[in-house]
Amino acid sequence: MSTVMLGTEVAKSMKMTLSEEVKCLKEKGVTPCLTIIRVGAREDDLAYERGAKKCMEIVGIECRVVELPENISQDAFENAFAKVNDDPSVDGILLFRPLPSGLDEEQVKMTIRLEKDVDCMNPVNSSKVFLGETDGYAPCTAQAVMEMLHYYKIDLAGMKTTVVGRSMVVGKPLSMMLLNEHATVTICHTRTKDLKEECKDADLIIACAGCAKIIKEDMIKEGAVVVDVGINVDEEGNLCGDVDYEHVKEKASYISPVPRGVGSVTTSVLASHVVKGASRRM
Repeated sequence: MSTVMLGTEVAKSMKMTLSEEVKCLKEKGVTPCLTIIRVGAREDDLAYERGAKKCMEIVGIECRVVELPENISQDAFENAFAKVNDDPSVDGILLFRPLPSGLDEEQVKMTIRLEKDVDCMNPVNSSKVFLGETDGYAPCTAQAVMEMLHYYKIDLAGMKTTVVGRSMVVGKPLSMMLLNEHATVTICHTRTKDLKEECKDADLIIACAGCAKIIKEDMIKEGAVVVDVGINVDEEGNLCGDVDYEHVKEKASYISPVPRGVGSVTTSVLASHVVKGASRRM
C-alpha cells in the first residue's frame, strides 16, 4: 500500500512556520503585502483568488486585489500595473494569466521588480532557477512539488527521475530544481516516442503534461514515487490529474492525489515568497 502524499499536510506545516515569521516581521514594523492583479472575472481566476486570500489571512499577510475590466486598453493596463509595481508597501505581485485577448503581457514581464516577482514572470528570475541561484523566486507550482518531496523526506540524490511535461510554469524549471538536488532527470512530453518505456525505469515520476490520466499503471515500476501536478476533468466530468490514480496507487510507494495534492501547497509557496520579499524590504 502506498503512502499518500497529502499537500494539505505540507501546507499546514508551512503555514505554521510562516505565521511565526510574519509575527516577527510585524513586531519590527513590517506587514507583508501581496497584491493580486486580475483582468476580468474568469471563474478559475476567482477560485484561485479566494484560496490565495484565505491563505494570506491565515498567516497574517495583507492581500489586496486590483480588478481591471476585461476590455481595458494596453496603456491603461500597463499604467495600473506600474502603480502597483512602484508601491513601496507591496512585497509581491501576482498577475493572473493568460490575459484576455488584445492584451500583451511582455512589457509587464520585463518591468516587474524582481523582488516583487513572486510567481517568476520576469526572465531574470527564470534564469536564476536555471543557474541554481536561490535569491530569486521559482514558479510557485514547481516549488510546491519540491516542498512536497522535502516534507515526505524523498532523497533526490541520484534518483532516476522522469518529468512528463515541458512548460516554463512547471516542467522545465522543476527539472532544473531537481538537478540542483542531484537527481538524474529525463524530460518527456506528450510527443515523446514510447513514453511508457521512458517512465518504466524511473524511481520518481512527476506528471505535469496537462493530459488526463496519461500515466497508467503499466508505465511505472513497483515502488516508484509518483507526483501528480495535473488538473483536468475526465470524461465523466470529475476532477482528475495526469495520473490514473486508482490503479497506479497500488504500485507506487508514494503518490500525490488530485485534488488535495500539489495544488494545496501552491498558495503556501506564494505566501512564503511574499514573506521573503517583506524580509528584504525590512
